[in-house]
Amino acid sequence: MTLSYASGVSATPLLGDTIGANLGKTVAAFPERDALVDRATGRRWTYERLSDDVDAVALGLRELGVVKGDRVGIWAPNCAEWMLVQYATAKLGAILVNINPAYRVHELKFVLNQAGIRTLVAAKAFRTSDYAAMIEEVRPECDALRDVVLIGGPEWDALVESGRAGDPSVLAEIGRTLSTDDPINIQYTSGTTGFPKGATLSHHNILNNGYFVGELCGYDAEDRICVPVPFYHCFGMVMGNLAATSHGACVVIPAPAFDPRATLEAVAAERCTSLYGVPTMFIAVLGDPSLDDLDTSSLRTGIMAGSPCPVEVMKQVIERLGMSEVAICYGMTETSPVSTQTRAGDSLDRRVSTVGTVLPHLEVKVIDPSTGVTVPRGEPGEFCTRGYSVMLGYWEEPDKTAEAVDAARWMHTGDLAVMDGDGYVNITGRIKDMVIRGGENIYPREIEEFLYGHPDIVDAQVIGVPDEKYGEELMAWVRLREGAPGLTAGELRSFCEGKLAHYKIPRYVHVVDEFPMTVTGKVRKVQMRTEAVEILGLDDAAATGDA
Repeated sequence: MTLSYASGVSATPLLGDTIGANLGKTVAAFPERDALVDRATGRRWTYERLSDDVDAVALGLRELGVVKGDRVGIWAPNCAEWMLVQYATAKLGAILVNINPAYRVHELKFVLNQAGIRTLVAAKAFRTSDYAAMIEEVRPECDALRDVVLIGGPEWDALVESGRAGDPSVLAEIGRTLSTDDPINIQYTSGTTGFPKGATLSHHNILNNGYFVGELCGYDAEDRICVPVPFYHCFGMVMGNLAATSHGACVVIPAPAFDPRATLEAVAAERCTSLYGVPTMFIAVLGDPSLDDLDTSSLRTGIMAGSPCPVEVMKQVIERLGMSEVAICYGMTETSPVSTQTRAGDSLDRRVSTVGTVLPHLEVKVIDPSTGVTVPRGEPGEFCTRGYSVMLGYWEEPDKTAEAVDAARWMHTGDLAVMDGDGYVNITGRIKDMVIRGGENIYPREIEEFLYGHPDIVDAQVIGVPDEKYGEELMAWVRLREGAPGLTAGELRSFCEGKLAHYKIPRYVHVVDEFPMTVTGKVRKVQMRTEAVEILGLDDAAATGDA
């Protein structure tokens, strides 16, 4: 009997650098190579110029008083400044706090206070979000916040100007005080109860994860990676930025947020060799009319992650986009993020029916959730992972950390998985009730607690229901106070808009007198999901099986 355990053997050692030191090695090796292209603004950076600008931002932040361990928030869509701040904070030993561009006042205030953000770098506005106004609204309630720097505003110009006047040798001195195990990044992931938790990651965590994801994609200094996925998530800033800079490759930002035509135009114009996305992004790219008119023949690889990939989508990605080596990755924010990945030589079947095999230098196992014992291969259980990638912990929440990471440093993902005889892993479900909508991980409890603030709602249960476009959509089952006139989906949306990120707002509402319950008094969400398919007429979406 072979147990569901695998370890990633590799002749390539882990990197022992800090992020700043690793960038320095790349700059020394490839000073004149393209490092970054921001298509929306037409700006380009060689590695030498990128290094100079990162140093200027770092020294500018230091002039504001930012020191090692301080939290610096970044709240903006994808742009060159996001990447500059990412590497500048790493050089200072400051902790970058990623803030989702979709956040509203409710979520912004929580993150600013929970992380104790001292300095916030933000866009002035994006789409319908007036970031500057929202910041001013919450600022009186955020005691730690001292400086706000708006990208493109006089504050940003002043920061860069002061940094250019500084002494770069100061950064070398600071670099000698930094450890690879220092916390360098906080990324918020919704918890099963209450508000999001801040997964705290080190240089060693995310630099190595980006590096080995890039190694398995076969990256070198000739590669140009089109990154339409958000930087605020590990997909963008680790699998994109750090995978690129650790190999001397170029990051191409097609647009501030995902746009299928802009993505295709970036691939064609910049001769990108790699393209990232969640399945819904690839579906949109494949469906864009400009695909037939643009030359994407430079593509050879890329990464698809976030949710299962339908067979036909994978076939078209390989055939129509030419991404013969496209990889599937699986992971979670708490593990930097990737734990398993398919390889270039894997068959189409492997790439659509599994999430690959364990990454180098990591361990994975599948256990019986009730006993903790590793199950035989072929049997389902909870997926766990251990190694350099496991987070330091949840920011200032040791109890929550202990619930997720056991005494032997195994991260318990809450995902149900099966490992086959060759070590390939298939994710079959979720122990917890997490909903994945278009690649966004959503935990219902956070939304339920918010809905309790509605004057007519006395209880709420949120579930995921099948959706052909996003994989899952949110549905709220609610019990209303006596005498309440009723509640429509539109009325609930109006209540949520401006307070919750758009992807967390339930699409459907179902008013009930009682929830289905177990004999022990627990809500039966499995039954709710089954009933919801019938109530909403979602049989077709439910029948659309992912390979």
